[in-house]
Amino acid sequence: MIVVCGEALFDVFPAQETSAGLDLSARQGGSPFNLATGLARLGGTAMFFGGLARDMFGRRLHAALLAEGVDVSVAPRTDAPTALVLVGIDGAGLPQYTFYGNATAERMVGMADLDRLPAADAIHVGSYCMVVEPVASALRALVERRRGNSLIVYDPNVRLTIEPRTKVWREAVEWMMARSDVLKVSEEDIHALYPALSVTDFMREAIDAGAALVVVTRGEQGVVAARPGMPPMTLPAIPVAVTDTVGAGDTFQAGLLAWLEQAGCLNRRALAGMTAGALAEALHFAAHAAAITCSRRGADLPYLQEVLRAVSKETPSRGER
Repeated sequence: MIVVCGEALFDVFPAQETSAGLDLSARQGGSPFNLATGLARLGGTAMFFGGLARDMFGRRLHAALLAEGVDVSVAPRTDAPTALVLVGIDGAGLPQYTFYGNATAERMVGMADLDRLPAADAIHVGSYCMVVEPVASALRALVERRRGNSLIVYDPNVRLTIEPRTKVWREAVEWMMARSDVLKVSEEDIHALYPALSVTDFMREAIDAGAALVVVTRGEQGVVAARPGMPPMTLPAIPVAVTDTVGAGDTFQAGLLAWLEQAGCLNRRALAGMTAGALAEALHFAAHAAAITCSRRGADLPYLQEVLRAVSKETPSRGER
């Protein structure tokens, strides 16, 4: 089982202008919500651990997770409201986020909530819940409790519109570097936090800090992965007509973790023992999943059969080492 920790919220898209203002389209989202949903759709076993409001948005998020087969039995329920994020799309199809909410449900996870969590193969943390309180302190405590027993997986998923201080994000990344078994990060996030640092140098620092696997997604340039004692592996992007990239990183992470779970590799020893070919297969599967999401509007993550059909149409790349 993979426990996914963090926010569930609603992304709000401007649909069209009217004489009275704007029509809006609200879609459930949040990086951890997307990840938990994606894992379940891809055949993984997902438990969601994040604050869910009792308002109409929170009830919808709770019902949506249940409908996808995600375990929400330990997700704290709260009277705090659900966070809303206005998503605009720029000319390149890249999302631009404006956050609406403070003291919202996803932030209301505390230390006492940790005691309800069962044992798990993997604990996934990330996104802005690692930099806002009180949830950040609770999730850090969870990482300290479970490291060594559960695979610790981290995706910073930097959102400077929510927490604009890059120093706070860097502190979280550097704290997690020493505690993560799997670190997945976008090239965009690396450049936002460390503009003078190359992707290769960032990966080297993460490996030196103790990560067993570091994966950097690079959009149309593909993905690069590194493990201790092995040169980086690069795979090209999957060609796709991009509608937008909302949820692409979450989908990649869901694909990677679902593949690792199916292969029995949700532990540090198994990760270390993976062949280069197996790692390339995992990355290739995750990249196909992300490409499908990019072909659709919003974070509409694919189901397992969709990805398997896409993968079956070509010979899986073994990567360049």
